[in-house]
Amino acid sequence: MDQLEYVTSNTAAQGAKEGLSKPAAPQKNAYTRLVQKHHSSRFRSYLNHISQKMQLEDDPSLDLDPPLRRGLERDNPARNGLNVHSYSPVRTSHLEQTMPGGFENEKPQIAQNTCPHKKNAFVSLEGDLEVEDEFYVHQRGAASDLLNISDALGGRVSNSLRHCAALQKSSGSDEKDEEDMWRKKHKKRGRHPASTDTAAGHLLTEQLSEDVLAINARKNSQLSPGQVQGAEKRGYARTRNNSESARTPQNFDRKRQLSESQTETMNNSDSRINPRQLGTPRGGSCAAVPTSGDRKNLNKPTRGRKKSVFEAYMSKEDVSAGLKRGELLQGPLRINPKKYHEAFIPSPDGTRDIFIDGVVARNRALNGDIVVVKLLPKEQWKVIKPDGCDKETEATHESNVPEDTLGTCIPQEAAKGDARSLDVIIEAQFDDNDAEHGQDHLQNILTDDIKKLLLDTGEKAKAIGISAVHRTKQDDGPKVNDPRLLPDKCLQRTAKVVYILEKKHSRAATGFIKLLADKNSELFKRCAMFSPVDHRVPRIYVSLADCPPDFVTRPEDYSNVLFICRIVDWKEDSNFATGQLAKSLGQAGEIEPETEGILTEYGVDFSDFPSEALECLPQNLPWVISSGELAKRRDLRKECIFTIDPSTAKDLDDALSCKQLPDGNFEVGVHIADVSYFVLEETALDKVASERATSVYLVQKVVPMLPKLLCEELCSLNPMQDRLTFSVMWKLTPEGKILDEWFGRTVICSCVKLSYDHAQSMIESPRKVFSPEELPPVSTQHSIAEIQQAVLNLHRIAQHLRKQRFIDGALRLDQLKLSFTLDQESGMPQGCYIYQYRDSNKLVEEFMLLANMAVAHQIYRSFPNQALLRRHPPPQSKLLKDLMEFCNQVGLNIDFSSAGTLHKSLNETFGADKYSEARKEVLTNMFSRPMQMALYFCTGVLEDETLFRHYALNVPFYTHFTSPIRRYADIIVHRLLSASLGCSSPIKMEKEAIQRQADHSNDRKMASKRVQELSADLFFSIFVRECGPLESEAMVMGVLNEAFDVLVLKFGVQKRIYCNALPLLGFHFRKVGRKPELTLLWEPEKPEQESVPQVITIFTLVEVVLRSDGVPLKYSALLKRRSSEK
Repeated sequence: MDQLEYVTSNTAAQGAKEGLSKPAAPQKNAYTRLVQKHHSSRFRSYLNHISQKMQLEDDPSLDLDPPLRRGLERDNPARNGLNVHSYSPVRTSHLEQTMPGGFENEKPQIAQNTCPHKKNAFVSLEGDLEVEDEFYVHQRGAASDLLNISDALGGRVSNSLRHCAALQKSSGSDEKDEEDMWRKKHKKRGRHPASTDTAAGHLLTEQLSEDVLAINARKNSQLSPGQVQGAEKRGYARTRNNSESARTPQNFDRKRQLSESQTETMNNSDSRINPRQLGTPRGGSCAAVPTSGDRKNLNKPTRGRKKSVFEAYMSKEDVSAGLKRGELLQGPLRINPKKYHEAFIPSPDGTRDIFIDGVVARNRALNGDIVVVKLLPKEQWKVIKPDGCDKETEATHESNVPEDTLGTCIPQEAAKGDARSLDVIIEAQFDDNDAEHGQDHLQNILTDDIKKLLLDTGEKAKAIGISAVHRTKQDDGPKVNDPRLLPDKCLQRTAKVVYILEKKHSRAATGFIKLLADKNSELFKRCAMFSPVDHRVPRIYVSLADCPPDFVTRPEDYSNVLFICRIVDWKEDSNFATGQLAKSLGQAGEIEPETEGILTEYGVDFSDFPSEALECLPQNLPWVISSGELAKRRDLRKECIFTIDPSTAKDLDDALSCKQLPDGNFEVGVHIADVSYFVLEETALDKVASERATSVYLVQKVVPMLPKLLCEELCSLNPMQDRLTFSVMWKLTPEGKILDEWFGRTVICSCVKLSYDHAQSMIESPRKVFSPEELPPVSTQHSIAEIQQAVLNLHRIAQHLRKQRFIDGALRLDQLKLSFTLDQESGMPQGCYIYQYRDSNKLVEEFMLLANMAVAHQIYRSFPNQALLRRHPPPQSKLLKDLMEFCNQVGLNIDFSSAGTLHKSLNETFGADKYSEARKEVLTNMFSRPMQMALYFCTGVLEDETLFRHYALNVPFYTHFTSPIRRYADIIVHRLLSASLGCSSPIKMEKEAIQRQADHSNDRKMASKRVQELSADLFFSIFVRECGPLESEAMVMGVLNEAFDVLVLKFGVQKRIYCNALPLLGFHFRKVGRKPELTLLWEPEKPEQESVPQVITIFTLVEVVLRSDGVPLKYSALLKRRSSEK
């Protein structure tokens, strides 16, 4: 969606010349003066005068009083020296723009009726001279303009008029048609139609006199369709985080319409702004249209030089010096996926995130990039509501966790990815907490070319037939408008990007292509517009030479075809990037095209392994272990060793053993595939593995880090096959106390491949005698009874280890995770269910954690400057404080003083009934939001050893050792462990190189996790489409003015339910103390029945229905109607 924009006029400057107004007063008083003028009878008369004058011009036969007619006829819009033909309510731009390859020298066509002057400078309220660049005029006729002025002043504007405005045609629709439509609907009313009760606080009073006069100026300046573009009725394009509804509930078309009617003719028009389409929610892809924050940051161009939309980046030297002096700050950029004009970087001091307001202030940086920012003056800082937001929870935007890996706004990845990597299940909750579902503002916005107006709930409700809506006005925060006079707790620092340190974003996007609207322009003959699905990526000009040959003649054939595009450049003087189409993926909404698009966007390498990497693998197959290698290792092939994995797993990288000793203690072993034997340092295979860094687990397949020969054969601990391993073995008491420890290279032969279900059956039925038919093939060297006893012994020890771990202060937050059953032929989802984390999962998890902690100590002792460990910082203090306040408000006694006390509070506060379990799920989700991401790091780079700690596990040292087939970090750890034991030479990587690899592994882990989530979201969306509607119980987890968020308990997804999508007579929002409450008044199903009220507050249990929106990958949640009997 296009951003709403309005342009500050040079009222002070022009007013002095034209005698229209007094010098501009400070901006902070604009709204007050606006209200005062609105209540002035003189001003009302003036508006009526203008209104009747326009009606007379449009229809000379109109019956008006003779004196009034004479007065109106005498009135001239050019009075006071105003030249209507030269006046423009927006700033204008130079005509020359940089185009994609081959377009640089093309000069855009100039229509005959454009304003003759080249620039129209305006002075902002701060007194700065500003020139708007590359924005587009949305001209809708004089009547519409006056309507918007009246609306801004609290006048009455009807729904039908708003609906009329929202249905304007794209691609150069004539403003005269729109005037006719307006006139037909409202000619008989004799007054301006009804409006909402909410006036727009952002309208600048100084503009009013010019605005009214500009109506006739626009009316008399008919521009060509290529210049004056109507607001195309664009459907809300889907975002990748589909399960949190990012839009108002009307059925917007999923296909991303580009609104070239507003934007693409930036080189063909002299007067441009880019107002957002009426009634469409924010979140469209970003063309660089400034927000209020942007306008303050625009360059101030001089004459004779090409204007820039963006500031030039600072030099590396200046950036380095600024960072050292503390004048500049750096951090990863996180862009709100629902409001792309909002971005954040974490504050270095751990307090409230630093806010970057607008695309211009973001200065061409993309989500995930490491950027350098400069703080803006305090008067430009963002004012924050003191008691939390009605419409937006701070946690949505204020997390230091990158937004791509925050929260559970979508179905979690299939159990395949999580259950098979039990050594990091605890961490995974904190590596990948979500904020992607950011809670977007609910207000629809009405705009003309200089106004930004907020619609009240009443209008939206009436638009869908709600007869009455009651709202309680809330305190929107401090009444002082100057941020310098407010305490810091009410402010959020704002900044602008001045440099991109590292482009983390792949610069690739999936989306749709569309012809430009102006068919007469030279640009139309040379390029098309690419509109990304991810709104945080800018729109991109692509060469028609890259498009399909018949695209120009048959564009409708490609309206639902996904393409991959890569950004090539984004110049300072262009709203849009330039790029190159890489390939066509196929039809949107289908599994494979969508999957390939997700992988490409997140930079996952799913190409075939290069031949030079494959040459590093054993060439003589079948491969056997040489006698020389056997002699170097401890031979455990006769021991009872087995694997426990998901039934579908093929890359088996960990095995367990448990043998009872004569003294009553146990010898327990964790045996990990020795991948480092095959992946030698500094080889071509090592390079590929280090770049991929991790395997990526999708619902239907795996993108492996290593070639299939290693993943599924030579390294996989398949049953009845000799395999090379690295083992950690302990002598343990039955209570899990460690008496002895041993590390070493080994060779094993697994006796059976158990699934979690098999192990769970043994745990649940300890006395049962299992027949061979009930289990997978078992080695003849070991009996089923022996294997079963080993499983039971491991289970008992694991229970003690787990109990002691939580006594020692560990934390676990189990969030709901969705798994799927797929049709074997079609690959389509047949069913879905919440993955159950059971005792068999916990058994494996405990011993993987134990091995990882043991290896961490071993390699840190041996290589204090080169050890690759994993740390987990404590929660962000600001978000944790907010969460504490929330719990106090709702009467929950939660101890946040440590990980252990938090775990204890969460697990001991609630009972076992259905309501308590649901409330625990909601709180678990909430508690995950302040948690930071666990990170790989090199001990030689981080000097303070206290920072090594792992918060969730509450241990001083931790690493990843147990999954080398699918994580490159584990391969480095294996090499370090081998060197520490004298089995190999020291690792060649210096500490700086290890840290660079750690950083890269962190990035790829985040991307992998997000891809897994999006894959699950894709399959769930298709499941809803194919098998819906789906009903489930849900619990309310957030209440807003006009909507509420729920956690759908049956499927583990979060959805937003909008009041104006429900058959309500009305709804009422209020706060009971500081606890939000929304009362819904349902329409009776029968005339003789009474309306049924329903109170929605935090932790309310409700029934919801998930149903497909009728477009690919979109589904909505609706509240089930309360019957009158309830």
